[in-house]
Amino acid sequence: MARTATIKRKTKETDIALTLDLDGKGKGRIETEIGFFNHMLEGFAKHGFFDLTVSVHGDLEVDGHHTVEDTGIVLGQAIKEAVGNKAGIKRFGSFLLPMDDALCLCAIDLCGRPYLNFDCDFKAERVGELETELVKEFFYAVSYSAGMNIHIKMLSGENTHHMIEAMFKAFGKALDEATCKDERITDVLSTKGSLA
Repeated sequence: MARTATIKRKTKETDIALTLDLDGKGKGRIETEIGFFNHMLEGFAKHGFFDLTVSVHGDLEVDGHHTVEDTGIVLGQAIKEAVGNKAGIKRFGSFLLPMDDALCLCAIDLCGRPYLNFDCDFKAERVGELETELVKEFFYAVSYSAGMNIHIKMLSGENTHHMIEAMFKAFGKALDEATCKDERITDVLSTKGSLA
């Protein structure tokens, strides 16, 4: 069964169409109108081996907040739909990713419960057209709409570009691991019998 989802969401602030294939090859076609954010989502898709298509038109004349947060909401919804009832998947995933001076730990649990622990202080307020405080808002939105725990801890780093890129790549690697099938898991990996 294909583990894909297509989500469309239109508000007065953003118009978003997103398609996610968990069993892809890492192909990304991303247009959010924020160049550095495009680059981060491309890295997430590439290193998680997800096929991801994203089209976002947002109220950038205000700022980037709605574009970044709403993209996180829609990506989280797509993850939730694509994993389905979570039967046979590993559920947990983690990755320790180095990128030059940056070293990022990302650990996730597709448990059905939203939670974000984000431990990072950026030195720059902006990378390209992306306000760095919006990175936390993105992961918060993903966590809550997907119903997943996300822990991101920056263990070291000086360059803000490297730190953010390490986060998105580590998240992709961790999500790939968590969504992978394991033939030993015949139902859902929970003593409750449900990961809803």
